[in-house]
Amino acid sequence: MRCSVRVRSRGIVASLALAGALALPAGTFAQAAPKSAPRAASAPIPDIPYTKYVLSNGLTLLVHEDHKAPIVAFNVWYHVGSGMEPEGKSGFAHLFEHLMFNGSEHYNDDYFKAVEPIGATDLNGTTNTDRTNYFENVPTAALDRVLFLESDRMGWLLPAIDTAKLNEQRGVVQNEKRQGENQPYGKVWENIAAHTYPVGHPYHHTTIGSMDDLNAASLEDVRDWFRSYYGPNNAVVVIAGDITPEVAKQKVEHWFGNIPPVPPISRPQVDVAKMTHPTRGWMQDRVPQARIYKVWNVPRFGSAEADYLTLAADILASGKSSRLYKRLVYDEQIATDVNAFMDANDFGGQFTIMATAKPGGDLAAVEKAVNEEVAKLARSGPTAAELARAQTGERADFVRGIERIGGFGGKSDVLASNFTYTGDPAHYKISQRRMAEATPAQVQKTVRDWLDDGVYTLEVHPYPTGLAAGPDSADRSAIPSPGTPAAPDFPDYAVDTLSNGLQVIVARRNSVPLIDLTLLVDAGYAADQGGISGTATLTASMLDEGTRSRSALQISDQLQRLGARLSTGASLDVNEVDMSSLASTIDSSLALFADVVLHPSFPAADFKRLQQQQLARIAREKVTPSSMALRVIPQLLYGKGHAYAQPFTGSGTEAGVKQLTPQALASFHSTWFKPNHSTLIVVGATTMDAIKPRLERVFGSWKAGDVPHKNIAAVQPPSHREVYLLDRPGSEQSL
Repeated sequence: MRCSVRVRSRGIVASLALAGALALPAGTFAQAAPKSAPRAASAPIPDIPYTKYVLSNGLTLLVHEDHKAPIVAFNVWYHVGSGMEPEGKSGFAHLFEHLMFNGSEHYNDDYFKAVEPIGATDLNGTTNTDRTNYFENVPTAALDRVLFLESDRMGWLLPAIDTAKLNEQRGVVQNEKRQGENQPYGKVWENIAAHTYPVGHPYHHTTIGSMDDLNAASLEDVRDWFRSYYGPNNAVVVIAGDITPEVAKQKVEHWFGNIPPVPPISRPQVDVAKMTHPTRGWMQDRVPQARIYKVWNVPRFGSAEADYLTLAADILASGKSSRLYKRLVYDEQIATDVNAFMDANDFGGQFTIMATAKPGGDLAAVEKAVNEEVAKLARSGPTAAELARAQTGERADFVRGIERIGGFGGKSDVLASNFTYTGDPAHYKISQRRMAEATPAQVQKTVRDWLDDGVYTLEVHPYPTGLAAGPDSADRSAIPSPGTPAAPDFPDYAVDTLSNGLQVIVARRNSVPLIDLTLLVDAGYAADQGGISGTATLTASMLDEGTRSRSALQISDQLQRLGARLSTGASLDVNEVDMSSLASTIDSSLALFADVVLHPSFPAADFKRLQQQQLARIAREKVTPSSMALRVIPQLLYGKGHAYAQPFTGSGTEAGVKQLTPQALASFHSTWFKPNHSTLIVVGATTMDAIKPRLERVFGSWKAGDVPHKNIAAVQPPSHREVYLLDRPGSEQSL
């Protein structure tokens, strides 16, 4: 079962990605960016056009038309989550989500068997405190099959649920709970829920539930849950993609129109449960580093405060020049990571800061620094530059979200979430306008009002009349054929080579004003063969830590001003540098991109910090079940001397990482980073003719050359089966 429990996440809601943006006219290219990017408030609020219908049984249908590919996204949100569970029945919402995948009266088989063969993608179901959703992207020709399946489990699920299925999925959910709690910091959120919300509050328990309540769930309990909440009048269906509103309405009425509504639903009336004084908790876990969590109960989804606190979270911990990251990780180096995020929900929200002390570090010193930075933000507010960076970053994130019609953050998800929580599918425009037009004083006041002493520190609507089922016009004697999928119309791409041998592939895509670049260098963990294990990864990590002309903080500041993203990394065969740029700032973004690729300076102080972080990562891997295996299995598969006999985590070995020096990383870079052994892929609002001269300008000085041979010879499989066991003392389950 591939469903999941959605918990705390960055942003107001992880799935709230703004959709709609302005694309550049075909064949045009924006001028170079000004020295400082414009405030997000100067850009129009993106739009996701939709048509709304309400069926006679209360089902709300939202349709967004988008014909760029012959696919449609289906997304159904039921307005029920773990917050509606009564005392003693925790985990029911999530358990029921699992049962919805196990068959219904007219298709009594595993859901995935019916949709995977027709090419379904972004296929899943999730549960959180306030809603349960099911979603998939399919070829337009296969939509009737999805509507048959989704309507059948909305209207005809109960005949297919029996004790055997309940027991099976109960076991799956309980194992999922064990898996989550078996991960480092896996029991934190249960502790936080219990200590930040009072008994009786919808959020006093986690979505996964308790073992005792799951064990006590009876077949009749589960059936009552379905009869109470899983009806058309408690759901919104969103269809986005290659379809017209008229056709979508006809199909949904055909398949869903005769499903009867559930009885009137009563929702609890609760406030945000703002805490009034500080409380503390202390717990132990099998982890290599201590971590501090600070949690405040704050206003709900759709509130102005939630939007301003989203910006505050960015100011505190988004990017290397953010207040907390710069102080804790960069300057004082007392923490290896720090995050701040706003999670807004139906009955209230939470603002969380979490910071991980360096191995063996002083957690009290980390907490003291966090407290001081929050107090300073409340006392003086953000600077204009800090706020502008946060606003541009939020806007850039929204624009990136509109590239997809389905999945988390896609257009269908935005419309469904905004309708479910506010009753207005287009509420996201209000939220985005607030953030774009926010002033330092508004952010300061919100921080002062809400991020106060009421903190927990862990050292971890009337029932519509006239509802009735419509006429039954759907033939349920057989599952519909998916039909013949339309051929996808992928964008053409061009291939060319720069004067120094760098291969360039450009795919034009004008749906949004973005240009994404990926540079693939033939290196990766395999290039560590014969050298020092962990070199490729640490070299990748250091690329954006400074160049000959820019410090790491200057790189981070410029990225935020440009609304750009840059990431570096390594995998088994390649070192990779990725950049996502607004089309309007591509020239400045390219200059920064090339500087990071060509002129890393590997500063000693930053090297030492990242070296210690990589060593801490290795220590975490050695106590995390999956990564333990990924560290051991490559040498067993390939044998010593093979380039692939490196830990598949890429972190290398402790002995190897300790040997590394800035000079070793510079040597790796000069040896392996060659244009004639690299490929640059460009996708977005540009063409080869437009981008190639720009690339020649910034990469023309990159010299070609040969690279060492990597032993990636074929390896004979073993002659017999071999089984290896890894012991992780104290584990609650095996993996």
